[in-house]
Order: sequence, then C-alpha cells, then structure tokens
Amino acid sequence: MASLRCFLRSGKKAVSVVLRRELSKSSPVAVQVNVRDALNQAMDEELERDERVFLLGEEVAQYDGAYKVSRGLWKKYGDKRIIDTPITEMGFAGIAVGAAFAGLRPICEFMTWNFSMQAIDQVINSAAKTYYMSAGFQPVPIVFRGPNGSSAGVAAQHSQCFAAWYGHCPGLKVVSPWNSEDARGLLKAAIRDDNPVVFLENELMYGVPFDLSEEVMHKDFVLPIGKAKVERQGTHITLVSHSRCVGFCLEATAVLAKEGVECEVVNLRTIRPLDVDTIEASVMKTGHLVTVEGGWPQYGVGAEICARVMEGPAFNYLDAPAVRVTGVDIPMPYAKILEDHSVPQIKDIIFSVKKVLNM
Repeated sequence: MASLRCFLRSGKKAVSVVLRRELSKSSPVAVQVNVRDALNQAMDEELERDERVFLLGEEVAQYDGAYKVSRGLWKKYGDKRIIDTPITEMGFAGIAVGAAFAGLRPICEFMTWNFSMQAIDQVINSAAKTYYMSAGFQPVPIVFRGPNGSSAGVAAQHSQCFAAWYGHCPGLKVVSPWNSEDARGLLKAAIRDDNPVVFLENELMYGVPFDLSEEVMHKDFVLPIGKAKVERQGTHITLVSHSRCVGFCLEATAVLAKEGVECEVVNLRTIRPLDVDTIEASVMKTGHLVTVEGGWPQYGVGAEICARVMEGPAFNYLDAPAVRVTGVDIPMPYAKILEDHSVPQIKDIIFSVKKVLNM
C-alpha cells in the first residue's frame, strides 16, 4: 500500500512538471517594464553589442541622466562611452555629428527637445543633408533623443512638440514611441540605423509600466522604423495618434465602446517615414477619421495625415470630413487649469468622434 501511495505521488509530480513545461512553452510570462527602463535597457544592450556606440549629453553620466534614463551606464561603460557635456547643445551636437562622420554611432541626448533649438543647424544642415550632399558616400548614423512635447508645469519654453518640425525635413527619420515595447524596439532600431534618427520621447510616459513579452525582452528584438501598429481593432471610426496621446485614444475608445462605437486605434510609432498604407487601410475599413496629437494644429502631423488621405484612394471611402484633435494654438500657459485646456483631453477625443459620426 505504501509503495502504491509513493507511485501515485511520483506520478502526480511528473504530470505537474510536464504541465509546467507546456504552460511555459505556450504562454511566456510577461514582465512589467516602464518606458524609462525600456529605453535604458535598449541603450545598455546596444552599447554592449557594438563598441562604436556611445552616449553624450548634459548630466547623462555621473548624475545618471536628468530623467534617470541612463541610470547605471556610466558605472558600467566609463567616461569614454558615457560622456557628460557642458551646457552647449550646438557644441555637443556638432561633436556627435562629427563622430558619426568618422564611423562611430553616437546617441546624442537633449535634456528636452526644446533645447534642440540651440542645435538645429547641426541636426538639419549637418546631419540630415550630408548623405544626400555626398551622393551617398557619407552616412550619418546618429540618434538624437530626449523628452518631447508638453510635460507638467514647465510653461511655454519647455512644452513644444517637435514631431512636425523635424518630420518636415528630408534626410531624417523621426520616431515617436508610446509604450515600453515601442521605446525598446524602436530605440534599438534607431541606434542600428545608418541614417540620422530623431527620437521623440515623452517625460510623462517615463514612469508608466507596460507588460513586455519574452520576445520583446530578447536582445535582438527590434521594431521596423516606418511601420505603424493597430493597437485596437474597430469598425466605425479610425483614430490615428502618436506618443502619449495613443493612451488617451485607447481610454476614449473604452468609453465609446459602452455606447456601441467601435474605434480602431492606429499608433503611428514613426512620424517620418509615415506609414500611409496602414492609415489608408484603416480608413477604407471604417469610413471615418480623427487624428490626435499634442502639437499645435497649423502644419501639424494631423494636417499631413488628412492631406495624405485626401490625396489617396482612402478619400473615396470617407463618409464624413476628417477631424483633428490637437494642442491649442497658443504658447503653453503655466497655470494648471489653463495648461489642461491647452492639450488634448479624453473628452475632446470623445466629442470629436461623436461629431464625425453625427451622434
């Protein structure tokens, strides 16, 4: 009898082991990683993978970065690869571009993209145009990265969205991630790219956690630059957005779903090159379009999307005019209540969807 009980116990244990193995194969456990750590991991892995990669910028080394995105990298890689610079964006952006000309792969951090105005000649005239002006002889493998768009309580000079500014310029690739998967996969792709990449992060997203699968956590995981992602399938209306506003769109769709409206949400991921095919396919499916962005309306990302839809085959599928949800056309106020009225809110998206659908 004792031997029988022993046999049954061992059998249960064997079955349990087999089940655990099968479950681990079929459904890998997701881990939560915030956007800050996703960016940090991407840089760490690329620094380790390629000795030509280095990071420079204000406070990126000993202070671990103004927003702690480069935490631990200086201790791991030292002064030659994680470089603190003086407060001179024009100077260190020029150093980074020159290093790219010489065959290195610099990551140039701006403490905020608002400060890139000090270095815009290096970004546009030196980095973006050199490959073309050299007839393809001189590649410029550089990543310019940092927080972009409105934050909280930092007023007009620290709150601009530069997606349309840099998206206007041929020779640049412009990336605008939303979640941790975007941040990780797109930053690794940007560092490996032989072209200058403007990488627009969002300060208010740094501490937000997202589930990442085992596949996304792999060291060789990269996302293709220039390819959007449909975050939510829908049939009634298409919402196209980038960066933090993607989350607003998803929250708005949850509210609208309770009223029977099924929204399709397209996360652009990349501003330039723009994935027009994914946008057109969605609009041709739903027949309605709303664009959502944090930047100013005039000559903005939404304006470009509306123009592309109008000029292409999707225009004939629209059942109503497209509508843009944008930041207000003023410099960002400092007062909290005015700031809230100056950037897109979930209620603005819901209102615009109902307007387009004539609800």
